[in-house]
Amino acid sequence: MRSLLLCLMLAAAPALAEPTLEQHVTRLSEQLRCLVCQNQTIADSHAQLAVELKNQVREQLAAGASDQEVLDYMVQRYGDFVLYRPPVKPSTWLLWFGPLAMLLAGLGLLFVKVRQRQAQGDALDPAGETHAA
Repeated sequence: MRSLLLCLMLAAAPALAEPTLEQHVTRLSEQLRCLVCQNQTIADSHAQLAVELKNQVREQLAAGASDQEVLDYMVQRYGDFVLYRPPVKPSTWLLWFGPLAMLLAGLGLLFVKVRQRQAQGDALDPAGETHAA
């Protein structure tokens, strides 16, 4: 009876370890951007490349790699863009500050256009009078 129980426990051990590995893969996959979808993590994406990246993460973790080693491998292979939250450094300034720069440029352009229209309106009617028909 004890040997049967021991055999069952040994057979169940890999199955018990597997959910832990899958949770680890999911947690790490949430830190990596899908290179196809770009606004999703590879944990959320169903794109073929995302599935392949998750498999690479799983294989590396199963081989004993640390989280940082897996992330470093992905960054080395795909660049900082693969990180869902890339670090702020000169090579990623465009990712972090590009949207703000575009917003400020748009507001600046809008301001210039409004000023031009006001100047055109003043030039057409320098006295500021309205003409009634």
